[in-house]
Amino acid sequence: MGRRFLGATLAAAALLATAASPAGAVPPSFHGKAGQVVTVVADSASATTAVLTAWQRTGTGWTRAYGPVRAFVGQDGIGRASESTSHTPAGVWTLTEAFGIRPSNGTRLPYRRVTTSDWWVSDVKSPYYNKHFSCVPGTCPFNEAAGEDLGKAGPVYDHAVVLDYNRSPVVPGAGSAFFLHVSNGKPTAGCVSIPGTDLDAVMRWLDPARHPVVDISVSG
Repeated sequence: MGRRFLGATLAAAALLATAASPAGAVPPSFHGKAGQVVTVVADSASATTAVLTAWQRTGTGWTRAYGPVRAFVGQDGIGRASESTSHTPAGVWTLTEAFGIRPSNGTRLPYRRVTTSDWWVSDVKSPYYNKHFSCVPGTCPFNEAAGEDLGKAGPVYDHAVVLDYNRSPVVPGAGSAFFLHVSNGKPTAGCVSIPGTDLDAVMRWLDPARHPVVDISVSG
């Protein structure tokens, strides 16, 4: 199902300065150990755009740390993901790693710089399904036509964060290669995408010590 995805760079102080939730906004209700939540909320299940906002937990609740930012989601909207649809998966997923064709943008997440020998496997018959795999094109132990060569994706993968959907456990056919990545101004095949400067700022804000998650939903 190979795929898809989070002006001048904002100053760190501006990014990290917390702000009260705007009137009518609902801070994330996710509980647990997450100290950072990125919400992606669409107006309807079939909408191909959504609003992305970053929130951080404080001693008194949640405050807005970044956004709102207009985001693109899957061509089929938000819903149940699979290899046969272009839905962005609804739910709460951890954010534990990042990658990109370009050098790291300063993210604190574990970062892998990718080349044309880096793949995300979407071959449902492969034991490497929905995993990263390194191999030279033409030598890979899976159906390359059912995988995504990350290094060939172009600017949309300059930087990206992996959404940990369908990774533990992995269910063959339930969908693969879902990322938060750079927008090309169009709906995705299932990822969440935002402008590159916004993505860089969000990635620098994400802190693995605060167990960040993404919460993808439909309003109402």
